[in-house]
Amino acid sequence: MVRLRRFAVLAVAVCMFVQTALCAPATHAAEAGPILANNAVSAILMDATTGTVLFSKNADKKLPPASITKVMTLLIAMEALDSGKIKLTDKVRTSEHAASMGGSQIFLEPGEEMTVEDILKGISMASANDASVALAEFIGGSEETFVQMMNRRAEQLGCKNTQFRNPNGLPVEEHYSSASDIAIICRELLKHERITNFTSIYQDHLRKGSEKPFWLVNTNKLVRFYEGMDGLKTGYTSEAKYCLAATAKRNGFRLIAVALGEPTSKVRNAEISQMMDYAFANYESKVLYRSGQFVQAINVGHGKQRTVGAIVREPVGLLVKKGESATGYEKKILLSTAEAPISKGQRLGYVSIVKGGAEILRVPLHAQQAVERAGWMDLLGRTFKSWVSFGH
Repeated sequence: MVRLRRFAVLAVAVCMFVQTALCAPATHAAEAGPILANNAVSAILMDATTGTVLFSKNADKKLPPASITKVMTLLIAMEALDSGKIKLTDKVRTSEHAASMGGSQIFLEPGEEMTVEDILKGISMASANDASVALAEFIGGSEETFVQMMNRRAEQLGCKNTQFRNPNGLPVEEHYSSASDIAIICRELLKHERITNFTSIYQDHLRKGSEKPFWLVNTNKLVRFYEGMDGLKTGYTSEAKYCLAATAKRNGFRLIAVALGEPTSKVRNAEISQMMDYAFANYESKVLYRSGQFVQAINVGHGKQRTVGAIVREPVGLLVKKGESATGYEKKILLSTAEAPISKGQRLGYVSIVKGGAEILRVPLHAQQAVERAGWMDLLGRTFKSWVSFGH
């Protein structure tokens, strides 16, 4: 009798276990997200156009970025070029301090002069620490001032887990960043389209025709071996391990992938490729407006010109899963009152992207050119013309 009771209790327990297991919700890999970058301490995968994050792993963790630091050095250099502060043909003179940098270098000598263009090649391809400091001193006046510029720019971009202590990433206390912040900096850097003219080169020479030519080979081997890869920056120190901030573009769809703390360069390259493969296989980008594209003319009150063009500064697009339709999205132009004077680049309003009644994206519109305020003679002449036209 006792045995029968025990058996009955056991049978009920088994039935309850089976029922619980059958009723439990199923877990699918797709719901949990892709399994990527297994060996990286931290990683992120981002659509460059929209900034949409497709995958992340410890992306906000503060880590030593090694030479990936140089993406910020390159960003400030490209902004200085585009603003006219420096030119590619300018000569950068190497200081004793810059020439003393160890690690990866192009062996600049004290007093040696090299063009900004060649210095950028040295940084982008050879990850040259000496070139980074020489350029920092040239742009900032001193390395310390340039580092302040780096940190100020990081703050402006919304980087919350970044602090730079030098422009090259050589190990020093309290020098750190995160995969997420690095992706943000890379996205900003890629707005300067000329940067890939340097980061995509696999091999080149410096000091051509001199007694000391220097052969450059890109430290990012994927620019040669991965389809569409054209940048951006590798990194390695014994503390940071193997790191890479990479970008690739196929059919107008540009990705940014960052991996920090990888055990070997081979694993790092494989996991960056794996992240890229996942995104290219599953997503595509639909460009709505190109960078700098005219959107609409806006009437200007009291201006010498009666209208001003409104443009988007950055590319505007939608990220959709392959096979899904990009229809059903509505573009709404939201404008403020345009009153002269208007400066070039002044914010005039927004483009709002709406789906199903909900705004999913808002992009600023900027003035295509400056518009001066009309003087009383301009207004009088305009009034006279309108009378004459009315009379006819």
